Amino acid sequence: MDSSESSGVGVLDKAALVLGALESGPATLAGLVAATGLARPTAHRMAVALEYHRLLARDMQGRFVLGPRLAELAAAAGEDRLLATAGPVLTQLRDVTGESAQLYRRQGDRRICVAAAERLSGLRDTVPVGSTLPMKAGSAAQILLAWEEPERLHHGLQGARFTATALSGVRRRGWAQSIGEREPGVASVSAPVRGPSNRVVAAVSVSGPIERLTRHPGRMHAQALLEAAGRLTEALKRGTTG
Repeated sequence: MDSSESSGVGVLDKAALVLGALESGPATLAGLVAATGLARPTAHRMAVALEYHRLLARDMQGRFVLGPRLAELAAAAGEDRLLATAGPVLTQLRDVTGESAQLYRRQGDRRICVAAAERLSGLRDTVPVGSTLPMKAGSAAQILLAWEEPERLHHGLQGARFTATALSGVRRRGWAQSIGEREPGVASVSAPVRGPSNRVVAAVSVSGPIERLTRHPGRMHAQALLEAAGRLTEALKRGTTG
């Protein structure tokens, strides 16, 4: 590496070389060696270490690809804009549907409520901001898992209250619903919020008692959820161009 391109911290410079080499697409170890100029043992050691931290992953052919952690970090970089936009969007969603509205982000094997607008009166499903819920049940969990890469999707389905067939339906429709999945008597509908790379970075939801949402809550509220998710997605995309 030319000294003018070096930060002076050798291991970080090598990691940056490996990550940069994969920007254009998957590469074998031999491809990484050719693209970076690193010795084969060094390239292998760096790639395996980056894979451990989920900064790299492997595709179905065993080639190295950029890993999911990079997308999570990129999504976190846009969190302030997402949260700034979420308040009025969730309030409008609550007013339109008459139900409590929430915004969830994934963190490992859990999902966190990062914003909410509670129903003002009557029976409601209250999810306080900061609440941590499992990724094994609920329409928001379905949304946050449905578009994951195959290996992570397969892992997420283990012990889940929903199936691969259900997630296929979520991808086809563009929204998810659950009836008593997370909590008896509670129904919900969710839609995906996408970042600038079109990756799902959050799930926007409404939830409430089954007696109000019925056993087909998507019929009632899917359109409102898709519109709210679209507004949040657009806000994130504007943040990269404006």
